[in-house]
Amino acid sequence: MMRLLLDTHIIIWSVSAPEQLSKKTQQYMIDAETMYVSAASIWEIGIKLKLGKLQLNLAAFVREINNIGIQPLAITWRHAQCTQKLPIYHKDPFDRMLVAQAMSEPLILLTNDAVLTQYSELVRHVDSL
Repeated sequence: MMRLLLDTHIIIWSVSAPEQLSKKTQQYMIDAETMYVSAASIWEIGIKLKLGKLQLNLAAFVREINNIGIQPLAITWRHAQCTQKLPIYHKDPFDRMLVAQAMSEPLILLTNDAVLTQYSELVRHVDSL
C-alpha cells in the first residue's frame, strides 16, 4: 500500500470541489494506505486567504480533513535541510517543502504541477478536470 502526501490544490479540491479531481487522482486516494497534508499546505492556504486569493473557513477546512482521516505532516529540520539540496526547478517555497517532505519520508506526492516531477519519481503529476 502507498502513503500519499497531497499537495495544496489536491487537498482543497478533495474537500471543496471533489468534481475537480481526475479519476487517476481519485484512484490514488482510494488505493492509499495513509494520506498526509503538510503543515506547509495549511500555511499556504492561510496566506492565500489573507491575500484574498482563496475563500474558505480555515478552521472548518482543517476539521474536515481531520474528520476524513487525513494525517497532519509537521515540518521538521530534516525536511528543511532537504530543501537546500533541491535544484531550482521550481521557486515556490511551499512546493519545494512538499517535495522535500516526500523525499525525506518517503511519500508519494500527488500534485497538479507537472514541473515538480523533475525532482523525483516520488512526485506524481495528476491532472485536474
